Amino acid sequence: MLKVTQPTPSHFGIYVTDVEKMVHFYTTVFGLKQTDRGVGKTFKAPLVFLSASPDQHHQLVIAGGRPPEATFSTVMQLSFAVPSIQHLRDLTAAATALGASKVLPLNHGNALSVYFADPEGNTVEIYLDMPFYITQPHGDPLDLTKDDETLMRETEAICRSDPTFMPIAQWQAQFANKTVQ
Repeated sequence: MLKVTQPTPSHFGIYVTDVEKMVHFYTTVFGLKQTDRGVGKTFKAPLVFLSASPDQHHQLVIAGGRPPEATFSTVMQLSFAVPSIQHLRDLTAAATALGASKVLPLNHGNALSVYFADPEGNTVEIYLDMPFYITQPHGDPLDLTKDDETLMRETEAICRSDPTFMPIAQWQAQFANKTVQ
């Protein structure tokens, strides 16, 4: 059971055209596990519940019912945190092998990200948080062929050159003291 002290984003669902293809994509690329499946009583569509965590029954719901003539997804992005730069490389390769397209690696300063379109055109982000804060939006090209040490050094230099730079711990302390606006 997820423990929260206030409303906290926890999971999302997307409508898809080909349920099995999309379940295969997300379970293969991200290692998500199917927790349940069935036809919704309210939504009247096939639903597949996926999770990466035993603390959450589902973090992603794949729902049938997206019309084949839909020209674009209204989902801005589905974001997945990863534990290392190597995971960014490996997941990008796995995703493209299964039909992902429009790959865009970006250095946000506060995160290293790779964006791509899944096989049905939904934008997916895989990202690694950095120990820095700079005002967003920010996006420099990210070259994942460079070694990890070089990428970390370059990211810190990018951040320190920005007038809004601060260590992430300082930003987190300021966030904790913010009131609802």
